[in-house]
Amino acid sequence: MFTPIRKVNGISYERIAVKTHLIRFGENLIGLLKKYVSPVLKPGDWLALSEKVVSVTQNNIRHISTVKVSWLAKLIVRGVKKYPDDKGWDNPEKMQVAIEMAGYPRAILAMLLGGIGKVFHIRGIFWTVLGHRAGELDGFNPVVLQPYRENVALPPSHPREMCERIERELGAPAVIIDGNNINVKVIAMSHGMPVNTKFARLVLLDNPMGQEDELTPFIIVRKKD
Repeated sequence: MFTPIRKVNGISYERIAVKTHLIRFGENLIGLLKKYVSPVLKPGDWLALSEKVVSVTQNNIRHISTVKVSWLAKLIVRGVKKYPDDKGWDNPEKMQVAIEMAGYPRAILAMLLGGIGKVFHIRGIFWTVLGHRAGELDGFNPVVLQPYRENVALPPSHPREMCERIERELGAPAVIIDGNNINVKVIAMSHGMPVNTKFARLVLLDNPMGQEDELTPFIIVRKKD
């Protein structure tokens, strides 16, 4: 369960979840941030954004009706590790999109090498070989709100540049994360971030944005005295 205060290396951080309306495809991200986040920001704060909201505002999405599942997607999904509290990669449609991003030859190689890795209890080989940021896909999740349920968010375009623009426009450093109930990955951060990538991940490791109907894609992080 999300708690507002998280301590990392003896330092306490307040994470302020900023609630928004249900953000639609193609909305202006900077406008949303100025509306919802700017009134709450204080000097010294930094901002964490969901990778998904960045992709949604960029219209960087794909509807499930455009996806034709292949035999390869069905085969790979059978071998994906399942988590009871996360529906991430149980979906063959989502895996199909990942395959198409990387290409069939690379996907087959990733499957074979990933299978060998499992024999030796080495995880993560599949995603490393697959590449193309395919692991950042987010969507086709039956427990989230519509219209996200029927769409997959592709990796955001130029995430580092977006973080830099947010810092210029709002006057606060920004980081984009790919978060779920299993793990959190830092996708990009602006140059003014007061902490490094590893530390930022630890501050956000419990995924304070949530995975379902929280409508909190923005988190303001504030160091406690």
